[in-house]
Amino acid sequence: MKGMTVRPNEITEVLNRPISQELLARDLTRLAYVAKDGTPRNVPIAFTWNGSEIVMCTTKNAPKLPALRNNPTVALTIDTEVHPPKILLIRGRAELDVVDGIPDEYLQMNGTYEMTPEQRVEWEAEVRSLYDGMVRIVVTPTWSKLIDFETTLPSAVEELIRQREERQSA
Repeated sequence: MKGMTVRPNEITEVLNRPISQELLARDLTRLAYVAKDGTPRNVPIAFTWNGSEIVMCTTKNAPKLPALRNNPTVALTIDTEVHPPKILLIRGRAELDVVDGIPDEYLQMNGTYEMTPEQRVEWEAEVRSLYDGMVRIVVTPTWSKLIDFETTLPSAVEELIRQREERQSA
C-alpha cells in the first residue's frame, strides 16, 4: 500500500453507501494474503462488520495465522452472485487477537445461515465443545472501492470508456 494515500473520510464515504452497507451485512468475504512461502492465498471466511472494522474468527492453528503475523497486509472482497455484480473491495492490515472461548463475533457472523432454532443450539454446543479459544482477525480499512456497474466501474473499464470518448470526439 506504499504510495497510496487515501483519506479516512473517503473510505468512510465508500463504506457508508447503501450498497456497501448491504454488502457489509453479508456472511462471507474472501480474504487475500501472502502465504509464508510467498505465494498468494484467497480464502472464503465468515465475517462481521462492527461499523469500523471487519472481524473474522479462525482456529488458533489455522495456517493463515503465521502468514498474517509475517505480513499483515490483506485484501478483502465482498460481492454478490447476480448480474451485474456488486463488489466491495477493501484493503488493510490484519491485527490478530487470541481469545479464550468463542468470540461473540463468531456466533454473530453465522447468524444468517438457515438453521432451525434446534440446529442453532446443536451447532453452538458443537462449537463450544471443539474450540477452547479462537483468533480474531481484525481489519481496519485503509482503502476501499465499491463497484456496482451502474454508478462505479473497475478503473480499467473507466479508462477504456474515457479513451473511447476521446476517439469519438476527435
